[in-house]
Amino acid sequence: MKIFTPLYNWTMRWAEHKFAPAILAILTFAESVFFPIPPDVLLAPMVLSKPERAWKLATLTTVSSVIGGVVGYLLGYLLFEPLIQPILIDFNYMDKFNHAMDWFKEYGVWVVFIAGFSPIPYKVFTLSAGFLQMLFIPFLIASTVGRGLRFFLVAGLIKAGGKPMEIKIRESVDLIGWVIVFLIVALYFVIN
Repeated sequence: MKIFTPLYNWTMRWAEHKFAPAILAILTFAESVFFPIPPDVLLAPMVLSKPERAWKLATLTTVSSVIGGVVGYLLGYLLFEPLIQPILIDFNYMDKFNHAMDWFKEYGVWVVFIAGFSPIPYKVFTLSAGFLQMLFIPFLIASTVGRGLRFFLVAGLIKAGGKPMEIKIRESVDLIGWVIVFLIVALYFVIN
């Protein structure tokens, strides 16, 4: 069933829109605070459609993410109990938050770097860092380096792959889509 090909085509057309960089910045900011969709899903097609803008788009994504991380930090620092904790409870995120707290106790500032670089939900760690009143400058440095490495790596790999990569992705987008759906469902059952 080819449901991912039309979605891919729509995304690639949209990635060339004049407002795409602004939407990328907003999505990236929101993902660092609360939004569940990672910015890579927009960054990658935007770099595929305009590889000459790869480094500019990676910079935009990094800056937007770090600004969102700072907002998440401030929310955790200033408004955890009255605002954030009830939301975490409502969305059944307290276990993830408590797990993040344990990681902070064990790894300190390195956990921010790891969360910034990896697919671990960065937003949970920005809130946790603020709640724990982690020193702001180390938080900012770890966030900038972790997020920057991730987004520049994505942009660099896509740019290096160029047109041949775009052709390969287009040919196998439905297979890739179904594999990702399967992995998400499997991960859900493993975690719960």
